[in-house]
Amino acid sequence: MDEPLGDLANASDFPDYVAAFGNCTDEKILLKMRYLPVIYSIIFLVGFPGNAVAISTYIFKMRPWKSSTIILLNLACTDLLYLASLPFLIHYYASGENWIFGDFMCKLVRFGFHFNLYSSILFLTCFSIFRYFVIIHPISCFSIHRTKWAVLACAMVWVISLVAVIPVTFLITSNTSTNQSACLDLTSSDDLSAIKWYNLILTATTFCLPLVIVTLCYTTIICTLTQGPKTRSCLKQKARRLTILLLIVFYICFLPFHILRVIRIESRLLSISCSVENQIHEAYIVSRPLAALNIFGNLLLYVVVGDNFQQAICSVVRCRENGDLEPAKKNSYSSNP
Repeated sequence: MDEPLGDLANASDFPDYVAAFGNCTDEKILLKMRYLPVIYSIIFLVGFPGNAVAISTYIFKMRPWKSSTIILLNLACTDLLYLASLPFLIHYYASGENWIFGDFMCKLVRFGFHFNLYSSILFLTCFSIFRYFVIIHPISCFSIHRTKWAVLACAMVWVISLVAVIPVTFLITSNTSTNQSACLDLTSSDDLSAIKWYNLILTATTFCLPLVIVTLCYTTIICTLTQGPKTRSCLKQKARRLTILLLIVFYICFLPFHILRVIRIESRLLSISCSVENQIHEAYIVSRPLAALNIFGNLLLYVVVGDNFQQAICSVVRCRENGDLEPAKKNSYSSNP
């Protein structure tokens, strides 16, 4: 028998409704309790110290900064801000979706996820554009090497991300059932009509457009390097690694999440069977931490971009082992624009 999905979606966010709906909600509750806390914990335990080390390395060991360094430093900062909110989500899902931190923190944590997601997408897009000009037009676009353009691009990303994600704080809802409070995800919140159009506009402008730009940038880079016989093999190899890494982040981490979020919201507007609703919701639940796994890709990006970051990390390790900070200060690092 078909049921309105709006009722099912609201019920699925409260464990107290499990008995009323049987297996229709039970599978999703178990998936959230067993899957989300584990994945979010792994992301936090690896990502938080990793980004803290990356930020420290960029600030103290890699002066003077180049344009790529500035963009990656900002990327690491936004990742660290998001990672600081993960313990709240881990507790929430591990406790059976019982939110004890109040309405303000609910909106802040949900805002943090979306802000990190789209600022990461835009920072990676800026990085790809800079790489495109540096490799394809190194002479005619020499002015883009200047750090002021990177600073301007990063400032624009912060502002655009903030403006784009602010509506989340008004659309996210937190509900209270008997003895429990739930901090609902955007797709499970109440104002479905507004959420639908907001999601479509947000996805088109802050994901689909950057996805096209990044794909075109790296496709052009690879084609140009392949056709250029005089190009150094090490440059080709580095460009291939960057291309593979960035495309994996966009197509494996970001793309499934955005597709399934659209399907999840659209399905709530329809009357569909319980089994179909379960499949859609479970797929969407799986894709949420998958989107957050871009943090691992960002950590790899810091290493792949150039040997300077690796040398800086090694120098810190050597200094700690030897108890001498002076040798590290004498190291010089070759940096990519």
